[in-house]
Amino acid sequence: MNCTKYLCLALLLGALAGCGDKKPIDDKKPDSGKEPLKGNKKDDEHDHGPGPNGGTIFDLGKYHGEFTVSRDKKECAVLMLDGHDAKAKPLAVAATELTLTTKPTKAKDGTDVPALTVALKPVDAKDGKATKFVGAHAEFAREIAFEGVVVGEIDKKPAEGDFKQ
Repeated sequence: MNCTKYLCLALLLGALAGCGDKKPIDDKKPDSGKEPLKGNKKDDEHDHGPGPNGGTIFDLGKYHGEFTVSRDKKECAVLMLDGHDAKAKPLAVAATELTLTTKPTKAKDGTDVPALTVALKPVDAKDGKATKFVGAHAEFAREIAFEGVVVGEIDKKPAEGDFKQ
């Protein structure tokens, strides 16, 4: 009889321990919920070539953006594109501002460059849509390979994309 009590207690405790809000692990999906950086491709990803302006193409939500730096103007730009290579054409999207945040890094001369957060404003807005978003900072005048993320609301949906020069 004691064995039956212990067996019932063990089964009850086992059943209770298994009843949690745990979700099954799916190791095909990235942990962060964000798109992975280059080199960590999912089945639906594609290669990005150099952009039509020689910049870095990256996924930005369901769109593509090209990150470029104009050292003489001390500014950077994200050009929205209809593709993911040098043949891509500018694509007008509805967005009032994007935010670029870079990771801390080192310049080519070895000096430290802190993380930057820069507002990117549309420069060619027409009918509430723009193809190019530009922001300025003194650090853009230096020889730096930037890496970071661009976030914003595009066509009334949140968009986020990682880039690396």
